[in-house]
Amino acid sequence: MVDAEHTYESLIRAFEWFGGVPLEVLVDNQKAAVLTHRPSGVVFTPRFLDLAGHYGFTPRACKPYRARTKGKDERMVSYLKHHFFVRYRAFESWAHLQQLAEQWLREDADQRVQSTVQEVVATRFAREAPRLQPLRPERFDTAYWESRQVAWDGFIDVRGNRYTVPDPYRGQTVRIRLDFEGQLQIYADGQCVATHRLRATTAGWGVDPAHQARLWAETLCVEQRPLTAYEEVGSWN
Repeated sequence: MVDAEHTYESLIRAFEWFGGVPLEVLVDNQKAAVLTHRPSGVVFTPRFLDLAGHYGFTPRACKPYRARTKGKDERMVSYLKHHFFVRYRAFESWAHLQQLAEQWLREDADQRVQSTVQEVVATRFAREAPRLQPLRPERFDTAYWESRQVAWDGFIDVRGNRYTVPDPYRGQTVRIRLDFEGQLQIYADGQCVATHRLRATTAGWGVDPAHQARLWAETLCVEQRPLTAYEEVGSWN
């Protein structure tokens, strides 16, 4: 199941690909967008309404158990599965997959005659594109926000790996922001206090030496005390 963050990010990237925002967005009844259907209307999630308000589109939801509407909404998934993923089965990276998908859209999917309107997709889109609303310059934040407890050694755990936090925040609760580009930001008292790149579990911990300078100083400090008479005699020998 796709979570809310991926659902919203997918919509935004579609707007960016189109170069604008449609007046309406039709969604299936996924939990990321729809809470429930009532006689008075659809109850959308607050976060999805925030997204709609940010970009200025009207949200719509498929009627439950209505195959005609739901089928149109899901047909694009079937088309992608039986055309793009039949042709391309192996990818070097996510960036490579994205590159091939964009090429396939331009050269294949957009050049086909769409069965409902009986018109080439690219031709139809060129005629309707001027109706799109302009994109706002401020991008809606789709990053993951979570809380973490900083351990005594100044580390937090994120997705199977550990990352340092500045010394003053040892033992405290901090907020983390993780975006789709793999940037991890750590917030305390409303301010970003540390930034890391998300690392694979095999790549080792994310450590900023400046964060642990005081901890190492405390750990390596040797206790100083006066020598006893016996120790003093031993030192002379």
